[in-house]
Amino acid sequence: MNPILEVNNLTMQFGGLKALDNIHLRVAPQQTVALIGPNGAGKTTFFNCITGIYKPTHGDIFLYTDSDRKYRLNGKKPNKITEMGMARTFQNIRLFNNMTVLENLMIGQHCRTHSGVLGAILRNQRTILEEKNVIQTGLKLLEQVDLSHRANMRAKNLPYGEQRRLEIARALATRPELLLLDEPAAGMNPKETLALISLIQKIKQTYQISVLIIEHDMKLVMTISNQIYVLDYGKMIASGTPEHIKDDPKVIQAYLGEDYNA
Repeated sequence: MNPILEVNNLTMQFGGLKALDNIHLRVAPQQTVALIGPNGAGKTTFFNCITGIYKPTHGDIFLYTDSDRKYRLNGKKPNKITEMGMARTFQNIRLFNNMTVLENLMIGQHCRTHSGVLGAILRNQRTILEEKNVIQTGLKLLEQVDLSHRANMRAKNLPYGEQRRLEIARALATRPELLLLDEPAAGMNPKETLALISLIQKIKQTYQISVLIIEHDMKLVMTISNQIYVLDYGKMIASGTPEHIKDDPKVIQAYLGEDYNA
């Protein structure tokens, strides 16, 4: 069986600095894979490379779809990669703050709609029907992330944890086959983190999609992950199941420092 994501020999160099050095990573269909490592290890750079924000210096990135199509993502623009079936959230929440919660989800569906400028002007039957479907889909997503009661609130007025859930819902609105979450538990209290774990598990079960997550909360990582990859200074130092990773001496050293075993 093909993976949903295949990354081979990925290298990203900024001048004399190698932010990523010959990285290999696989995400299997309908699995949750975590990418972990200390601050500055290169995790977000990796996300930026595979989503088209950065063009890698070297290596190949392939996305496989459920129709058995294989896309090489190198050099593709972020919006095209989203259309191919990969969506992401960001470490720093990026919502349309002055739009309503529902409007954020309507915009998230833009890559799946067909009515152009002319349709918007003429307001033909096809455009009206598509708009109704977009609204209904948005309302359904809000229900799934427990934000139905916030549909008409401006996004900037949501509590922090709800802004995180909205950003995840907006990513889901693009109908991805692979969902990328960049530190979704950052800034959350323990209760919010537990709710996030339940939400991610619910999303996987409902949509039968794969998830690739960057996260520092090890309880979250160990609870939801099938496979974990560990970066340190741009190099992959370990990969395996949660049980394997938690006892790996290289991982312990990377997180706790050189003197840990002294």
